[in-house]
Amino acid sequence: MIDPTGRFAIVAGNAEDIGHAVARELVAAGMTVAVLCDQADAVRALADELPDAHAFVTDFTDAEVLRASVEEALARFGTPRLVVHNSAVFREVSVLDLDVATFKAEADSILQSAFVLAKTVWPHLVEARDGSIVFVSSGSALNGFANEAAYVAGKHGQEGLMKVLALEGKEFNVAANTITTGAPIDGPLAYTYTDAMRAVMVPPSALAPAFAFLAGVDADFASGHRFNAFQLSEAIRVAREGASA
Repeated sequence: MIDPTGRFAIVAGNAEDIGHAVARELVAAGMTVAVLCDQADAVRALADELPDAHAFVTDFTDAEVLRASVEEALARFGTPRLVVHNSAVFREVSVLDLDVATFKAEADSILQSAFVLAKTVWPHLVEARDGSIVFVSSGSALNGFANEAAYVAGKHGQEGLMKVLALEGKEFNVAANTITTGAPIDGPLAYTYTDAMRAVMVPPSALAPAFAFLAGVDADFASGHRFNAFQLSEAIRVAREGASA
């Protein structure tokens, strides 16, 4: 494990629910955070709230725009210790009604953006022989769901990309893992939940400690794995309570 205090992290994705909670947790852990988001108002509000969080407005479906945003963050803050990818567009559309443009836009927001982010930071991590990449995954990464052709395909691909990065990063001590929420999250997708799931929703902050933990892993400690954010965060919470007792 590596102490991430004073190090730099990139969080790419929603600057509201999970992205917001993760940025807060990382700043509390002593990290400087570049938050990349396509929601200008949300990411700028986050940067105003957290002095050590910095806003970068981007477009996750445009490879060149995203690459330029990541390069700008690297130029300002150097090589990141942690890179979190949490970008996705979710639409429920049957295959009968799904056109190619819609499929591509949704899949690109997940898989293409994960590749562009990883590809842009990769030379820096390899040269430093240091870094942890975390892709936020979901149940859709392992299972198929009706009316989610683009989302499921993107998440499946993201899991595969992680496995390749873990294999190629091993010799350079660069870790690559995925992480699922592990519990229904009170956020933008809550409308897709059943009543039973809504009854056990947790706030995004309940998942954030897991990301701070993964900021400290290297390839020998954990790479090529799929973590459960809620379970890992609960284990960290229990350990902290035990240490302070």
